Amino acid sequence: MIPQLIAEAAATAGGITGSFTLAIAGAGAALGIGMIGAKAVEAVGRNPGASGKVLTLSIIGMALSEAIAIYALILAFGGR
Repeated sequence: MIPQLIAEAAATAGGITGSFTLAIAGAGAALGIGMIGAKAVEAVGRNPGASGKVLTLSIIGMALSEAIAIYALILAFGGR
């Protein structure tokens, strides 16, 4: 169903635009950040003594996940 919608959008709009690319990358980054946050909370719940290390690693992971959305923004609208 979704590949068919993508094909129709590409045919009618003259190609897939940067907005679509950015939407997909943003959704992926949001899912990644949510999963990292959920697992960090779970890890602290299991071992409260490791909260400092878990916080540091989760912040680094969230920053790397958010970088994907920033790269997509640059790729989507940087060539104009």
